[in-house]
Formats: sequence, structure tokens, C-alpha cells
Amino acid sequence: MKVEDAPPPGWYPDPEGYSRLRWWEGTDWSDRFRAPPTPSEFDLKDQTYGYADEQPTGRSFYDQRASSLSTRSDSDALVNQVRMAAREEAERAATLFGQQARAAARNVGPLISEYTNKVIKWVRILSVIAILLLIGWLAFQLFAQVSLFEWIGDRIDNVTDQSGMLLRVR
Repeated sequence: MKVEDAPPPGWYPDPEGYSRLRWWEGTDWSDRFRAPPTPSEFDLKDQTYGYADEQPTGRSFYDQRASSLSTRSDSDALVNQVRMAAREEAERAATLFGQQARAAARNVGPLISEYTNKVIKWVRILSVIAILLLIGWLAFQLFAQVSLFEWIGDRIDNVTDQSGMLLRVR
């Protein structure tokens, strides 16, 4: 069902199953609720407006359909009709969104195509290698060199001769 074929705005049985009426805006349910009309309200409406074509705005459809919606099967059929219209509209929107997403994906090229120049590629690789070597050299300067010299210094301080006597370095 198309949006044009959806029921016009008006009060309809609440699709959530409560015993109340809910306002249908023509495309979606609103958050406005009301109790179903009582028989005295129907009588008052007949006395006030009679059967003339002049009726208050925004309620004419409800006034025309109120008596035909008295049975549960009629209200269920109307609710199902509204559900089908909403479902078809959601499917149409999903299809349209999918088409737009596919078109957008076709227009976006891979980022790797921006870096295909071989000179730029090698400059980048050499830059990464140089940075890694610099970090390695700094780590050696800070940690390994100090430890290496301490170890050598300890070995020199504890040098012994063949008999196990400690030799003093002067």
C-alpha cells in the first residue's frame, strides 16, 4: 500500500491492543489517546450536527466511520490495513536507502590508490626504518651501554691470576 492509499488522519483503535483510540496522522501514529465514544456521545453528536455535511474539522472521518468500527473485526481489519501501509513504506524506504548506499560505495575509491607512486612508497619505507633505528640506538644508549660498561667494570675489578689471587689494577 502506498502512502496515498493509507487511511486518512483520524481516531482509530490503538494497534497496541488497548481499549482506547489513538490518533492516526495519515503516515504514522501520534502520542494522542482518547477513550472510545460512549453511546451518549453519539446521540449528542447526532443532535448537534444532524446528518448535515458540516462537521468539525479534523474529525469528519471519525464521525463517518465511528459506527462502522463498532465490531472488533472491523477495527482489526483497519489496524491491519494501517500496519501493511506502514510496512510497505518501511520496505520502500529501506530499498531506497540501500540503493543510495550502494551508489555512494561505488563513488568512494580505495585509499591505497592515492599512494601508488613508487618514489613516495620507498621514501615512506625508508622513513619508517630510520625512525626504528633511531629508537633502537636511543634505547641502547640509555640501557644497554650503561649495563655493558658496568659488567666490564665488574670483571676488571675482579680479575684474578692463575692461583686464584685477586690482582689489583693500578
